[in-house]
Amino acid sequence: MDTYPLLTRINKPSDLRQLSVNELLQLSDELRTYLIETVSGCGGHFGAGLGMVELTIALHYVFDTPNDRIVWDTGHQSYPHKVLTGRRDQLGTIRKKGGLAPFPKRKESEYDTFGVGHSSTSIGAALGMAVAGRQQDIDRKYIAVIGDGAISAGMAFEALNHCGDIQADLLTVLNDNEMSISPNVGALSKYFTRILSGKTYSSMREGSKKLLEIVPPMWEIARRAEEHVKGMVAPGTLFEELDISYYGPIDGHDLPTVIKTLQNLKTHKGPRLLHIITKKGKGYIPAEENPVTYHGVTPFDPDTGIKKSAGASSPTYTQIFGEWLCDMAAQDKRLIGITPAMREGSGLVKFSEIFPERYYDVAIAEQHALIFAAGMACDGMKPVVAIYSTFLQRAYDQLVHDVTIQNLDILLAIDRAGVVGPDGPTHGGAFDYSFMRCLPNIVIMAPSNEDQCRKMLTTGFRYQGPAAVRYPRGRGPGTNIQTKLGSLPIGRAKIIRQGHRMAILAFGTMVAAARQAAERFDATLVDMRFVKPLDEDLIRDMATTHDILVTIEENSITGGAGSGVAEFLNLSEINTPLIRHGLPDRHIEHAEREEQLAECQLDPDGIEAFLQRHQADPIANSAAL
Repeated sequence: MDTYPLLTRINKPSDLRQLSVNELLQLSDELRTYLIETVSGCGGHFGAGLGMVELTIALHYVFDTPNDRIVWDTGHQSYPHKVLTGRRDQLGTIRKKGGLAPFPKRKESEYDTFGVGHSSTSIGAALGMAVAGRQQDIDRKYIAVIGDGAISAGMAFEALNHCGDIQADLLTVLNDNEMSISPNVGALSKYFTRILSGKTYSSMREGSKKLLEIVPPMWEIARRAEEHVKGMVAPGTLFEELDISYYGPIDGHDLPTVIKTLQNLKTHKGPRLLHIITKKGKGYIPAEENPVTYHGVTPFDPDTGIKKSAGASSPTYTQIFGEWLCDMAAQDKRLIGITPAMREGSGLVKFSEIFPERYYDVAIAEQHALIFAAGMACDGMKPVVAIYSTFLQRAYDQLVHDVTIQNLDILLAIDRAGVVGPDGPTHGGAFDYSFMRCLPNIVIMAPSNEDQCRKMLTTGFRYQGPAAVRYPRGRGPGTNIQTKLGSLPIGRAKIIRQGHRMAILAFGTMVAAARQAAERFDATLVDMRFVKPLDEDLIRDMATTHDILVTIEENSITGGAGSGVAEFLNLSEINTPLIRHGLPDRHIEHAEREEQLAECQLDPDGIEAFLQRHQADPIANSAAL
């Protein structure tokens, strides 16, 4: 750490406040270099933090943290914050089992005022804190930090609207870097970019102020007219119409200016918004030039950058979906591809290039994604919504009220189902079986291999009504994929191995994981394929020809697929003992996906150990762990 003479002195933000502004400039260089060196070695979110170095230093320098509350949005950009708040030497453990959490987490530090992971929550959370402080007459400042991608979401606007209405004492810092994960879309983002990309607005606004301030009467006339003029050119009008005072834009990498501006705004009261302009990946040229690639990284050589992978022998489930989408779109002109700001993550890049007129990125707006799809389905199109399991939770009302009640013809391609690895519980997809299974009209499928995933997507697309295919992050077992767009019979399971006494009813990824245990116990192994409708005829047959049934799923044990089997057995008055195994009734902390599965006894060895333990008490209707 000899190369970081100032950074090694910073163990908490109060240490930061002892430095001069010139020393802070040196500190920003050291912090940026430290981020590049550390994250290139351990992997993690990269570009967002590099763009936030100066702002993070300025916030902790100006405000009395942790008494003053800084609330970060999403948390991709929080690595500099973690370094400056006593976690510098632990940064290399981030996203690893037992190491630092990938996002701000209240249990990890008193400086992490609100746990985040999903976007667009910071303003609402900070507003709640500000009102709580007002109710208790606490002298404290509240700051929400949000990006221009996240502020496009409805939650952010709802909070801004409420903030202006109740005139809460809250500072919102809008970090405008023209990027979230994928390039930003939407009218607001384009508006900011158009206005701020040239020098006309800034030079006209600042130059006219200096000139007219010399002539007070003219300045008063101009001040009054400005509200009308800036309605045509200035991004601040939107916020000021919400009774939120707007300041900026300023250069977010000009540290002295950022500090001075924050010091001025600290003395103000009421709702106010500071608009800063930053560059994602600042200080590392490859990340500046390719911010999507360097948003989240695996370890790489900082001198040479990320090298293009030679490619793996089998495609990921995300890639399978992307290829299927293009193939099906070529056959059916009614297909429309929709994503809420996850073009790369959901595998829609190729589709967006081949079928740009049938591709819609609706920005960070999961609720809108489903209602938008519902409207299309009402008028004859066949929308496919590509969405992560964890983000589908945000659109549950639309799934219930607008899609399933109306029985609309929509396919949900649900990525990142089950445990997801280093991103941890905020991004885990542990609950979709449970929250979808209770809904009428919907068909729910879970592929056990790559070819089955393609067939299920075709099955769901051709089904007349709501359908969902949920698949995990990463690769499958390596099954050959047929190029033909074939379908599966709705609600029919498949026996993989015929055995005796025990029948294992496995869902999705757990089919491959349970093979070892099936061999060990000479059990029948069934690939259930459908979570809804269940293959009731096969379950009945398994129950009458075996002594014990076992369900295994990569979903919460509470209300999941195993619960569906239990409900059927109960209604049918079948008394065959049932053991249910799945994700335990707790949030699974960050680790590698394989480590998470092993922790939950859902890897091959864990499943075998679980069944061995329950062999002695086959009557137990057990939940996992």
